[in-house]
Amino acid sequence: MSHALRIGVDVGGTNLRVGAVQQHRVLWEQRHHADFSQLCRSHAPELALEKIIAELDVAIERARKQFPAAEAVGIGFPGFIDPATHCVSLSPNLPGLRNVDIATPLAHRLGLPVRIENDALAAAWGEYLLAAPRPPSLIYLGLGTGVGGGLILDGKPYPGQHGVSMEVGHLIVQPDGRPCGCGNRGCLEQYASASGVAATYRELTNAALNARQIALLAEQGNRDALQAYRVAAEMLAAALAHILKVVDVGQVVIGGGMHAAWPLLQPVFEASLHAALIPALRGRVAVKLAQAGDRAGMLGAACLPEC
Repeated sequence: MSHALRIGVDVGGTNLRVGAVQQHRVLWEQRHHADFSQLCRSHAPELALEKIIAELDVAIERARKQFPAAEAVGIGFPGFIDPATHCVSLSPNLPGLRNVDIATPLAHRLGLPVRIENDALAAAWGEYLLAAPRPPSLIYLGLGTGVGGGLILDGKPYPGQHGVSMEVGHLIVQPDGRPCGCGNRGCLEQYASASGVAATYRELTNAALNARQIALLAEQGNRDALQAYRVAAEMLAAALAHILKVVDVGQVVIGGGMHAAWPLLQPVFEASLHAALIPALRGRVAVKLAQAGDRAGMLGAACLPEC
């Protein structure tokens, strides 16, 4: 099965990435601008779903023109994916999508098997496949528009009974904090994501910059920019310390679009994590940057078991 040529799709906050994958290698890839979040905010749910399926169809067909021998499609999608039905039960950052089937109508259009999985779990699987040696278990934390989490447990992707395992972006780290798309307040992704960094900086300065612009300022020593990344690092470390008390694994991988800013996060993150971990775990958890960078979701989606 690992020798099969497949198409992997990683749906992000404002774009989707499509690639041809074989033997755990990305042979070809292409990005497409696709702001599904805005699409869901500006259209009725039924129309938004129709447009999402249509955009995915167009992007995948472009890949098939390059690689007509592709045998299946795997999609990493932001949201809670029901393990029994493979439907999107809820997507906090894509409002209105509830209990919708994306894979079946897309498979009918393409004439290929389509497997859909949570984007962070797909990325976790991609990183696990590249790990050498492969650890028994692995946690993946994806820092992007939001914060995603994926767990590989005893060599298998673990979605949980209801498809919400490792939804770490929705751990509450600040009681009565910033409102979140999931309906709660103070969730991790409101502080440790790219949008969270931007929100912190805006609170400090009243200036609306994106995380990349803030990173450039931080690298120049700007105090408010450094503080925005300090908050992100502290919140991420606090959340991970709690996660590791529940899911005792020895390796954590940091990925997503914000992993490029890791030098700004790392010193505070490591100090905060060491302080927050229970003594039995101190010095026993390896935190690494993603090997596949922001390709992990596309790679993992294409290689999902039983796709």
